[in-house]
Amino acid sequence: MQHVVIVIHLMLVLALIGVVLLQKSEGGGLGIGSTGGFMTSRGTANVLTRATAILAGLFFATSLLLSILAGINRKPTSILQGGQSAPAAPAGPNAPLDPNTILNQLQRAPAAPPAAPAAPSGPQVPQSK
Repeated sequence: MQHVVIVIHLMLVLALIGVVLLQKSEGGGLGIGSTGGFMTSRGTANVLTRATAILAGLFFATSLLLSILAGINRKPTSILQGGQSAPAAPAGPNAPLDPNTILNQLQRAPAAPPAAPAAPSGPQVPQSK
């Protein structure tokens, strides 16, 4: 169903682009050359304006339909629920270690750097040389 609506949507887009380009702009645009005959300039403007409005309405409708179809299978998720339904059982002492877990990476991390000297307890005066 969604593929059919996408194809219709794309055909509407192309038709809308074509109709807009055929309209006569202030400078003439691509509407130049209709000097009379089958459709006068006033009649052409009315038909093209009406066709643009109809195509724009259909484009809007198919856009809404596509957004509704895209959201049908989407299920709300919560960051509070987590990925597992039950907590995993703790591994025994002889269980193989996964090298990619955060706990294992922290255990392999080097020891903390040596502590810096304690901060002075009061104001310090520079020593003279």
